[in-house]
Amino acid sequence: MEKMEKKYFGTDGIRGKVGEGLMTADQVLKLGWAVGKVLASQGKKLVVIGKDTRISGYMFESALEAGLSAAGVNVRLLGPMPTPGIAYLTRTLHASAGIVISASHNPFYDNGLKFFSSEGCKLADDLEHQIETMFELPMTTVESFELGKALRVKDAQGRYIEACKATIPLTTNFSGMNMVIDCAHGATYSIAPDVLIELGANVIAIGAEPDGININAYRGSTHPEHLRHTVQHQGADLGIAFDGDGDRVLMVDADGEIVDGDELLYIIAKSRVHAGIDIKGIVGTLMSNMGLELAVKAMGLEFERANVGDRYVLEMLNQNGWMLGGESSGHIICLDRTTTGDGIVSALQVLAYLSETGQTLQEAKSGMKKMPMHMINVPLNGQSRPLESELVKSALQQAEQQLNGRGRVLLRPSGTEPLIRVMVEGEEKTMVHALTQSIADAVAAA
Repeated sequence: MEKMEKKYFGTDGIRGKVGEGLMTADQVLKLGWAVGKVLASQGKKLVVIGKDTRISGYMFESALEAGLSAAGVNVRLLGPMPTPGIAYLTRTLHASAGIVISASHNPFYDNGLKFFSSEGCKLADDLEHQIETMFELPMTTVESFELGKALRVKDAQGRYIEACKATIPLTTNFSGMNMVIDCAHGATYSIAPDVLIELGANVIAIGAEPDGININAYRGSTHPEHLRHTVQHQGADLGIAFDGDGDRVLMVDADGEIVDGDELLYIIAKSRVHAGIDIKGIVGTLMSNMGLELAVKAMGLEFERANVGDRYVLEMLNQNGWMLGGESSGHIICLDRTTTGDGIVSALQVLAYLSETGQTLQEAKSGMKKMPMHMINVPLNGQSRPLESELVKSALQQAEQQLNGRGRVLLRPSGTEPLIRVMVEGEEKTMVHALTQSIADAVAAA
């Protein structure tokens, strides 16, 4: 059956500039009411709300609380909390749903809403459709004796810290590890340092002083330059960078080299194989480096590519019955440990492997050789259909012949802009750049 088109929900909830579209106080209040009405109609009357550190979170938290209360739904407020922590507490508090107020790695002037089911997973499409339908109806308020109540969960951070630590063996100790962690002035700012310090690490925290407007500003996984400098200046063993809402992670080794999501996913897969766990296969995306695919297959595991986006990675993991998947951006899903992408949990899996084997981060990633990758964005000219052009097909055929099975070509229309993304990867950098330019020229001329 063909899926119905959604009017308000994107692939990762709702997001926009504060004060515009759905990201206004009155619209978010009504969204809270719509969510509450749909849940209340199913006999479910408890929702947890968490947020990252951006200043508009105060406004939207209050708006959601009011809307849910008007629908007769009780609320538990978690305060600043990583997105995966909210998913975890949605499950353990037996809530009907969880709402995250965050725009992830976006600047402070954006915000958004993400929704989790009672199982700590993203909402099903049919539930999102019901919420959209309710949102367009006139808002009403239940009788006063039916209004929802709101309570703040005082030990929310402590609960999540213990949950993170429980994803690695109890005997694991990071004593002697010197690390720098960059919290992007975001939701991990107080939790990530505590987790690692409690596990014995020597921690230098940067990007851990949020003021409401500095979230993701030249810090975190989207801006790892300061982390690289600090790791080298301090002589640390490694660095860890989270994004604003804590569901992504990248690392930096002692040499200042960035270790991206593909390499971290490889190390985690290697840790499971080392432990004798049959994980069967790994899910990457269309943008995952071919070096990951080759390294995974060399371990005797299967490898499949999903569309770009953690939602699609999760769908393929569930279809295959596999445990591990992720994106180059550092959004890694360990279904044998949790239900969603979790930056802290993913980092702990890597650190536990380093601790157990005595390897450095450089040594742990050495079994995967990243292939040179180059991408060019080609603007579309009017109504042109370059993917059907004989010129483009010929350029693709020539490129694939030169790569000879040791590389990959990808042409992908942008989902947000009128352009075609041309990507080539292979073993030799100069050839990769030349082939990318050749195909891009053909697309432009089509």
